[in-house]
Amino acid sequence: MSRTTTCVKRAFKYRFHPTDAQAAELSRTFGCVRKVYNLALAARTEAWARQERVNYNATSAMLTAWKKTEELAFLNEVSSVPLQQCLRHLQSAFTSFFGKRARYPRFKSRKRSRKSAEYTTSGFRFRDGRLTLAKMAKPLAIVWSRPLPAGASPSTVTVSQDAAGRWFVSLLCDDPTVKPLPVTDTAVGVDVGLDHLLTLSTGEKIANPRHERRGRARLALALALALALAQRQLARKAKGDGANRAKARRRVAKIHARIADRRRDGLHKLTTRLVRENQTIVIEDLTVRNMVKNHALARAISDASWSEFRSLLEYKAAWYGREVIAVDRFFPSSRLCSHCGALQERMPLGVRTWTCDSCGTTHDRDVNAARNLLAAGLAVSVCGAGVRPQRRTPGGQSATKQKSPRREP
Repeated sequence: MSRTTTCVKRAFKYRFHPTDAQAAELSRTFGCVRKVYNLALAARTEAWARQERVNYNATSAMLTAWKKTEELAFLNEVSSVPLQQCLRHLQSAFTSFFGKRARYPRFKSRKRSRKSAEYTTSGFRFRDGRLTLAKMAKPLAIVWSRPLPAGASPSTVTVSQDAAGRWFVSLLCDDPTVKPLPVTDTAVGVDVGLDHLLTLSTGEKIANPRHERRGRARLALALALALALAQRQLARKAKGDGANRAKARRRVAKIHARIADRRRDGLHKLTTRLVRENQTIVIEDLTVRNMVKNHALARAISDASWSEFRSLLEYKAAWYGREVIAVDRFFPSSRLCSHCGALQERMPLGVRTWTCDSCGTTHDRDVNAARNLLAAGLAVSVCGAGVRPQRRTPGGQSATKQKSPRREP
């Protein structure tokens, strides 16, 4: 495996506390970014209906013309850098759409879309650990929870606000401290689940913390209060965007944010540990977006966050010179005996332990599956097949597709 030492681009995210003037400026910027994005998307959609293609340069020229109109003159009040960047993001979205890697771009919603603005080097000043954005007189009051790499100079700054009202700034810079780890001969198979979040081929089981279930009582109370306020406002014929309703919505969002923070922290610790301890990590190529269509399990699957686990594992493995192998989702890891290779006809989800009819070995379902995944992944790696299936290509099939062994008559 190639072990390059190129410098890694890494984003460092921090909370900050803006002044009232900074918060107002950023809120205006978020609104202008959303407006320009939607205007450009509408223009490109109309051109698409006429079988014409509009690129970034054309939308940039449109932006200049929009600023000169009386109706959109307010676009001149904010920095032009985030407006240009949102047009570049729209161009990337269309590139992914034409490449069949994503759906057609959607319009941004004032209530549901992420509030963010991206600044390139011409839109901010970073000196002596103090970050000042364009159109602002004072630097941001950033909570430096961890230091930036020595001598780091951000190339891109992204400011965002979540639904809970928290402000974040993300600094993208080169991180020379990320280097490949020493090569080891250890490999592990990982089977994800709901009873246990992870089961390793070594027999270790990692408990599922079920963060959403633990926070469900507080969430239910907050939602009940929000519903009561909504019904009260409806009875008084008040508008849906009242101050009390906004407070109730913010209360619910804070609970969701707390749940998401805990889940993300746990996944970061797990994936970092797996990457540090193992040279090769074998997982299953699951289609989570299809699995959550099962309404009986959708909530539990979403809480386990298998997709985020895989994403974290893959980029950390790429950073530190490790290998992640994804075995095809149709590989019968649960029904295959890891001792003799015999294939069981059926294996209902309720069966957690089973005994092989051929060799009499008793298996723990999850441990057996993890061991089979490890064996299949290593076999494919040795044979030289591709190790990462095209998970984002519609209709793409894994390079690690395995055929089930036939039982002897």
